[in-house]
Amino acid sequence: MSSIRYLGHSTVVVELDGSRLVTDPLLRKRVGHLLRAASVDTPGDLDGVLISHAHHDHLDLPSIARLDPTIPVVVPRGLGRLLKDRESVLEVEEGDEVVFGSIAVRATRAVHEGRRHGSRAAGPALGYAITGSRRIYFAGDTDLFPEMSGLVENLDVALIPIWGWGPTLGRGLHLGPERAAEALRLLKPRIAVPIHWGTYRPFHRGARARFLKEPAEAFVREAAERAPEVEVRVLQPGEQLTL
Repeated sequence: MSSIRYLGHSTVVVELDGSRLVTDPLLRKRVGHLLRAASVDTPGDLDGVLISHAHHDHLDLPSIARLDPTIPVVVPRGLGRLLKDRESVLEVEEGDEVVFGSIAVRATRAVHEGRRHGSRAAGPALGYAITGSRRIYFAGDTDLFPEMSGLVENLDVALIPIWGWGPTLGRGLHLGPERAAEALRLLKPRIAVPIHWGTYRPFHRGARARFLKEPAEAFVREAAERAPEVEVRVLQPGEQLTL
């Protein structure tokens, strides 16, 4: 069975051709001043971890520490020093490829600032193309860039970020609902799953805060207008899509 399970924020479990990968695991109930809107279990039986960039909400050391230390972790080149307790850390840059069983993972371009605040560790921001019997693109955190067109040929699923962690999108280079919909026009996936939304809220904001649901609603509307041929599947944290 091949499937996509959205665990919230930028964390997705991808099961494809007998291999299971998790992206940017952020599993804690509380991260600084942020609370999870819905808790999830730590994923097990993993074959690999894919890290898109160094920001603390994407490379979360306490969350990675919950995972089996023998599981290989793929990180942008320059970030391996942050994961000295792991048995296998693979540093990659754009164009590099790593194989897990019968699937290949290729590091792709992302337009986002990749420096880790409070640390001298730095590396590029990346996305990942996961290819086997299906082709899946995990964008990480990125803004639009023209090379999205043709980035992954015959793309089945795009895991596309549409928001941040609070009431606003935040500073820096990101995709909001409108620009994420424009990304679909370039990527041309068969299915789009919005990620990086609906997961964390500042502790002083209620669990029914509008920003926990409105970004996905806006993305659905924008995608219907800009990329009507793409099927949008909105998953709540913990929900799974079978491919």
